[in-house]
Amino acid sequence: MSDSVVFFGSGPVAAAALIKLAKHTPIEAVVTKPQPAHHKTVFPVLQACSELGIGNVVTVSNKRELSEHVAERPFDSRVGVVIDFGIIISQDVIASFERGIVNSHFSLLPAWRGADPITYSVLHGDTETGVTLMLIVPALDEGPIIVQQPLALSPDITTPVLTEQLIELSDALLSGSLASYCNGDIEPVPQPTTGVSYSEKLSKADGVIDCNKSAEQLERQVRAFLEWPKSRTTLAGRDIVVTRAHIKTDATPGAPGSLWLQGNEIGIHTAAGVLVIDALIPAGKKEMTGADFIRGYQPKL
Repeated sequence: MSDSVVFFGSGPVAAAALIKLAKHTPIEAVVTKPQPAHHKTVFPVLQACSELGIGNVVTVSNKRELSEHVAERPFDSRVGVVIDFGIIISQDVIASFERGIVNSHFSLLPAWRGADPITYSVLHGDTETGVTLMLIVPALDEGPIIVQQPLALSPDITTPVLTEQLIELSDALLSGSLASYCNGDIEPVPQPTTGVSYSEKLSKADGVIDCNKSAEQLERQVRAFLEWPKSRTTLAGRDIVVTRAHIKTDATPGAPGSLWLQGNEIGIHTAAGVLVIDALIPAGKKEMTGADFIRGYQPKL
């Protein structure tokens, strides 16, 4: 497209999306969070701007600073693009763009509005997700839809793999639809009022494995929380992170949380079935298989 855009983004997903966007769309400026003084590694979007040679980089810490900057030095672009920004954008900033600000949201809205739609799709066992390009409004992810594209989910999908797939899909939608929207060839439509769900920001505490849930739920959790907040429990008196698991439904029932051992397999009883731990990371150690853990910690099991 010939029109330039202002890109709003802060996290690693934003950095990956920006690198792809810059290949087919002129970038007038990038708005991102500032680099904290105590961080030695450069923030992902700032690093991407350096690699791409983007000199017009605006750093803001909150919506007030963003509004003040736009009021003092408005951008020339007719449209903004926001991905993984982490700062609320006020109506005055939205209104400063002739065609508004387009958010690439990684779900099929109105499903999984909010902070972490990718993880929630995996966690809840969705068979389909996708990307929605929508115009942002002050309400959370409630703006009109420009275009949507679904994506089927494999039953063993993990959040990191799905994230990469959705970044690719998002870029394809932006490349194929942003210019058409800016030229008036696409008319955004209101979101459906049914099928609304919300994803919340996760905390480290969410990663603790609750064996009062079913093995099916916990296996999805392992795949969903692989990068953050990770799935944690205790085996042989050692804190571990479970990185890969499968379900065993025909095992002799046991108390939720109790140890299950069979040959070279190790797991934990849950409210329904056994969560067999295929790979794990003991505290202070490298990732190992369940069989290797049994051999190393047999006397304590």
